[in-house]
Amino acid sequence: MSRILLAFRAFFAILFGRPLPRGVKTAPQPAAAKAAPPIPPSHGALQILAILQRDSRLLDFLMEDVSSFDDDQIGAAVRSLHDQARDSLTRYLSLQPVIDGVEGAYTRPSTADPAAVKFIGNVPATRPEGGTLRHKGWRAAKVDLPAINPKQDATVIAPAEIEIE
Repeated sequence: MSRILLAFRAFFAILFGRPLPRGVKTAPQPAAAKAAPPIPPSHGALQILAILQRDSRLLDFLMEDVSSFDDDQIGAAVRSLHDQARDSLTRYLSLQPVIDGVEGAYTRPSTADPAAVKFIGNVPATRPEGGTLRHKGWRAAKVDLPAINPKQDATVIAPAEIEIE
């Protein structure tokens, strides 16, 4: 009879958010799952390289000695590589100019952040107010890379391919 009474007391304690009565054995708590180690920032860079290699063979092109090819042959290869690489970047990144101005026009930067704006040329000792915009710069407004498999070696940008015939 005492077990039934204990069960009722435990039920109402749980129902009303009170501590369990003495004599109630609790189930062992499962061990907390180990948190996955943090992914180093370099893995994101390697992931972008892997995507550009997978979609446009960018690394194959950059690592090849093109000195023996005619400019027309290189231009033809670059045209398709350019389109494929741009499509890959826009699929995973949203890029915006740092300064949305007209290149070649006088521009005053809206920020003093040296990571966002770099003055070039005959730069005085004191920070200048502005100058001629030579490059708009690029800022990642959004990065939407697929999840990285923690079991995969991120340093392998593209696996070797062996055909079986």
